[in-house]
Amino acid sequence: MQKPVKALFVATLGFAVALSVASCAPERDPFPAPTSDTSTAADPSSPTPTPTPTFDKTAQSIDDPASYWVVVNKLRPLIPQDYAAPDLVDVPVPYVYAPKLRAEASAAVVQMFADYTAQTGLQMQSQSAYRSYSAQVSTYNNWVSQLGQEGADLTSARPGHSEHQTGLAIDISALPAACSLDQCFADTPQGQWLAENAWNYGFILRYPNGYTAITGYEFEPWHYRYVGLELAKDYHDTGATTLEEYFGLPAAPTYAG
Repeated sequence: MQKPVKALFVATLGFAVALSVASCAPERDPFPAPTSDTSTAADPSSPTPTPTPTFDKTAQSIDDPASYWVVVNKLRPLIPQDYAAPDLVDVPVPYVYAPKLRAEASAAVVQMFADYTAQTGLQMQSQSAYRSYSAQVSTYNNWVSQLGQEGADLTSARPGHSEHQTGLAIDISALPAACSLDQCFADTPQGQWLAENAWNYGFILRYPNGYTAITGYEFEPWHYRYVGLELAKDYHDTGATTLEEYFGLPAAPTYAG
């Protein structure tokens, strides 16, 4: 009878030990959370990239005639139409007709002309700059007498619709004169330099080649419009060609009436 009792005791003892070991084992989560892949985890020490700010096209008015960004065309007359530009000054550069511009635009022209001469040894001159409402009446009527109204409307703005009336536009020609107020000005050293560099001084070519259906005017490689350094840079960097497209405005091929 001793042997069976001893075997039972040993078996019982073995079961107790196994139970004790099992109870001491760490509890396992039947649904463990996935471990992160440290090879693709972001480095907390790396700086967060700063988003590139977009240019604010609403920073200045495109309706106020005194704004450097005002858009005036055949559908957007100056208000009032007999608007007189403020802070006009004489522009101390060579000229055909004595030029006046708003002070900031004048300073930009002086610098642009000086840099052109320093870089090339050649010269430019102002052909025409600010025109008052009454002066634009005379200019437009002169073109009508030469070309008829339809032809004049492709060449000269009706009074109250002219960029020259803002004091921010200038017609530029070569000195000595070559291709003045003619599309061949684009092929002169002066015309080529302006097309490439005017934006550095805050100017844009206002009436580019092939965009008459948008601007309402034939190609005028001599007509430059001051919009300021910031807008001119964004205009250049984005590849813009007309102010109408740049600001999302309707094309203005003809007058409303």
